[in-house]
Amino acid sequence: MTRRVALVTGHFAPSNLVGAHRARLWSRYLPEFGWEPVVVTGDPAKYEERPDPDLERLVPADLEVVHAATLSTRPVRLVGDIGVRAFWGCYRALSSMAKAGRLDFVLVTIPSNYLAPVGRLVHMRHGVPFGIDYQDPWVNRWPGIDVPFSRAWMSYRLAGLLEPWSVRGASLITGMAPGYVAGMLERNPDVANRAILSYMPMGSAPEDYALVRDLRRKPFLFQPGDGHFHLIYAGALLPAGLEVVDAFLAGLRALREQAPQAASRLRVHFVGTGSSPDDPQGYRVLPRAEAKGVTDMISEHPHRIGYVDALGHLMQSNGVLVLGSTERHYTPSKVFQAILSERPVFAMLHEESTAVSMIREAGAGEVLTLTSERLPAPKEVAAALQAFMERPAHRTVDLGGFEAYSARASTRALAEALDQAVVREKSR
Repeated sequence: MTRRVALVTGHFAPSNLVGAHRARLWSRYLPEFGWEPVVVTGDPAKYEERPDPDLERLVPADLEVVHAATLSTRPVRLVGDIGVRAFWGCYRALSSMAKAGRLDFVLVTIPSNYLAPVGRLVHMRHGVPFGIDYQDPWVNRWPGIDVPFSRAWMSYRLAGLLEPWSVRGASLITGMAPGYVAGMLERNPDVANRAILSYMPMGSAPEDYALVRDLRRKPFLFQPGDGHFHLIYAGALLPAGLEVVDAFLAGLRALREQAPQAASRLRVHFVGTGSSPDDPQGYRVLPRAEAKGVTDMISEHPHRIGYVDALGHLMQSNGVLVLGSTERHYTPSKVFQAILSERPVFAMLHEESTAVSMIREAGAGEVLTLTSERLPAPKEVAAALQAFMERPAHRTVDLGGFEAYSARASTRALAEALDQAVVREKSR
């Protein structure tokens, strides 16, 4: 018997934000495992970020997508977060489906964190079991939270109030990895006793790359075959990842000292690393490169480019750069795109990140490990970069074991967890 699950997400295609992909990938494979998905999301006409129309080609044609009523930020921007602006609209859409008997489960994937309470509200009103999926930890000690009445300070305290209310009574808690929910479970032990817990990575789908190959677009950030070694990093930078960026840039300076010929060939492109998704002046890497004296080796395109264009750039680069975080739980979703691009991967990751084994088991590239207390020394980074550049340009990747990290395998794990959660809820 096929059951119906509502995947609630603030952003969905054509949104180019990384959070939009979790529901997109799950919705592609859920029908294989006995669950019919319906996506409940904000109105794309009210997104603040630039949309990526190509992404809609990657959404299953028969998928039901409900674009809930969403408050606009124009002409007066009272609040920006899509979870706040679409909250009431998503609740009404879910309530309507629940009243009609068209819902067996509600799963809210965060961020946006402010959408999380909608699951419990629908459960309280209509009895539909619910769960929350953590793409990032909710209550987190970001820089600035100790400054009274700052934005970070207020967000942190609001999270401390909303999270325990939102997770109470949840039948399912999922996350990208155990570390993403560990803090919440420690603070809310009753949730661990009641809910099914399941963890699955973002994963990636070969179908995405098939579309990119068919489009045959040329990269616009660099010219392949111009004699340079083009290494590309595509994706946002988290606050806890800036130390890793600094360690990498220090390695570039050491590379110039140790191997000036290799350094003269290397060009590192940072894309989508700005302070906001659509600010072309929101540079975050370039000022740090200036401080290290390596701006001639660096280019930064701070605002995001389209998802399809980003994959195209990865596939036509000489190598893909993956920089992680000093937080042990962080597993960057960009690892999946990097491996499936079939380009050599150069990574600097926390030694406990699950991405380390993903790259090594696939034979996809070079990984330098770090901890919260220890970062790779500049000479170590430089030596690894030089060796990486001297390897053959094309690397055959073993994707046999990588299937366990695919979007399809991630969806299978979700479906099994949903089945268990429904059975347990019925037994109550």
